[in-house]
Amino acid sequence: MILAINLENTVISLGCFDGEQLIFTEQTAADRVKTGLDYMLLFRDILRLHEIPPDQIEGGIISSVVPGLTELIYEACLRLFQKKFLIVGPGIKTGLSILMDNPAQVGNDLAASAVAALEFYPAPLLIVSLGTANCFCVINEKRQYIGAVIMPGMQVSLDALRGHAAQLPEISIELPKKLIGSNTVQSMKSGILYGTASCIDGMIDRIEAEAGEELTVVMTGEHAELISQLCRRQIAVRQNLLLEGLRLIYEKNQNLRKKPQ
Repeated sequence: MILAINLENTVISLGCFDGEQLIFTEQTAADRVKTGLDYMLLFRDILRLHEIPPDQIEGGIISSVVPGLTELIYEACLRLFQKKFLIVGPGIKTGLSILMDNPAQVGNDLAASAVAALEFYPAPLLIVSLGTANCFCVINEKRQYIGAVIMPGMQVSLDALRGHAAQLPEISIELPKKLIGSNTVQSMKSGILYGTASCIDGMIDRIEAEAGEELTVVMTGEHAELISQLCRRQIAVRQNLLLEGLRLIYEKNQNLRKKPQ
């Protein structure tokens, strides 16, 4: 078994794979106050919850957009599993061709999702990743990552709205009873959900127009299943695309190590 870990600004996602099979996924808050020991104990407890002894983890891989947490998580895994985990970054082979002004600026999470999307879906591709930011990543017919569009995610938008309108309440992200809300809470839920879905539909149209061809659209990330149902465009949903991409990157690098010099 291997453990794939993705560090974001607000959450840490874990996925345990046995070969190609995803055994479990879990999420926990990304807390900069925690120590390496705290995270070690947390990971141990998560494995215990799924009845997996730490010695069954053969290795793992870490992707991070939070440099301050990366070393803590790495040390926690080293102490718990007695193994050095791969960290996505310089020196790690992804197999992804990136045609950007500065390829190093492509987030590790976006690169991993692109690797998985190319494994499971035909190019050209548009990957819609929902999270702290909503990202639209474009892969051309030659399977090259050519660019992206980045906008605020739903929770960020809600936080900004409430921060500038003191009388608006805090709401959960869930489907309202109808589009035209009859109270403030329902109106806000409708706005954030249908607004996001409409934005995605519109961005797909504009991106395809600029690309000059129809794209296979894949959505992943938090609330992907819910938002895809509200979109008018046909969209495939792969909830754990990022974690699957980390597994594939791990396997690519293990195979490189096994090749004779």
